[in-house]
Amino acid sequence: MREQLQKFGGFLAGMVIPNVAAFICWGFITACFIPTGWIPNEKLAKLIGPMIQYLLPLLIGFSGGRLVYGIRGGVMGAMVTMGVIVGSEIPMFLGAMMVGPFAAWIIKKWDNIVENKIPTGFEMLVNNFSAGILGMILIMLAYSIIGPIVASIATFLGVVAKAIAEAKLLPLLALLIEPGKVLFLNNAINHGVFSPIGVAEVREFGKSIFFLLETNPGPGLGLLLAYWVFGKGMGKQSAPGAIIIHFFGGIHELYFPYVLMNPLCIIGLIAGGLCANLTFLLFHAGLVATPSPGSIFTELAMTPKGGFLGVMAGIAVGTVVSFLVSSPFVRAYSANVDDKSGEDFAKAQQLVKTLKPAKVQEQVIDSAKSEALATSETRPVKKIVFACEAGMGSSVMAVAVLKKKLAQAGKTGIEVVHSPVNQIPQDADIVLTAMGLVERAKKIAAPAASVYGVQDFINTPVYDEVISQCE
Repeated sequence: MREQLQKFGGFLAGMVIPNVAAFICWGFITACFIPTGWIPNEKLAKLIGPMIQYLLPLLIGFSGGRLVYGIRGGVMGAMVTMGVIVGSEIPMFLGAMMVGPFAAWIIKKWDNIVENKIPTGFEMLVNNFSAGILGMILIMLAYSIIGPIVASIATFLGVVAKAIAEAKLLPLLALLIEPGKVLFLNNAINHGVFSPIGVAEVREFGKSIFFLLETNPGPGLGLLLAYWVFGKGMGKQSAPGAIIIHFFGGIHELYFPYVLMNPLCIIGLIAGGLCANLTFLLFHAGLVATPSPGSIFTELAMTPKGGFLGVMAGIAVGTVVSFLVSSPFVRAYSANVDDKSGEDFAKAQQLVKTLKPAKVQEQVIDSAKSEALATSETRPVKKIVFACEAGMGSSVMAVAVLKKKLAQAGKTGIEVVHSPVNQIPQDADIVLTAMGLVERAKKIAAPAASVYGVQDFINTPVYDEVISQCE
């Protein structure tokens, strides 16, 4: 079930994350030009409505269709998304996430049916007309039936979200958010659930607290500080670098291994999240768009005029509470761990191992040198892919680290790229991914590719093992 949730969450995130720049652009325009913004401008504020009503849903619909069936699927997804947009009076993010992939699936099935049955020379004619006719039918269906249904669902979710906020129950969402993040459901939670609700609230209130709930770097920062102060071995040594990249770079995946080393630390994260969310609620804090990645810089950039105190207070409270609650657990754990060679991270690997299906458990290499799951078959390495949930964040950072190590080792002519885990290129010779995503990566990567699980994205010994395989 965990793997299926990750896969579904990754698919949702794959529709939103490629378009985060457009959301941030819309957020900046909103924060600047609305009547209560930094530089109110009635003329430029006219951009806000069309962007949220048309541009952003169309981008999501195109991205969803492209995930299913490439560019052809993306075009179908965008066309049919237009039907739910016109068929509703609210922003159709949820509708775009539904009809975009569905439209692409329909045209994909049609193409499979007529494959090798089209007379020579008529391929382009049939392809264009079939997409046009199917698109017309699906647009009418989306306009008349799907749009109104999705609008009702979205309205209901908005009412539920508003009721939760008014009942002061939002802080309790930390009970789900923090464990979910450690299980690599962070993108599903943020982009699949909170972003559509948040965008609807911004349209009505000018800001939304839902953009702060998952992206808050405070609880993770508090945990990393606890390891820096009270930890031992690799946990203590790697914490300062992780703090910088987590808090300023916004890559939250870096603190997940620290939780897996000592699962009791999840209590500190939940406590920090609860108190931070309560603080946001008390200060009526909110952002104008989703801050992606969850860096302190993007948090502040998406903060509306007059809202900095509430946002900073929530982040600070989350940090302090997480630090105070996590510290006893880190100290108790560190009292029994004083190994500087990475044994504590190896223990985290074993914990992740227990979370995996038996098929994966049998393939884990229990070695102090490596965290890899790899095939024994060797071949010339031409392309290395680092895959993460959405192909951003940790994978981008890891690519930079590995490129630098390859250059230092004098290894040239090797392409190193990043990718979402569900879109791993089939020409990849080596795939590097987080331990929690190994099973999915092995299913998608080419059979001959070696798949390595990585715990520490910065200083993992698996990089040295990968470099040793490169000519």
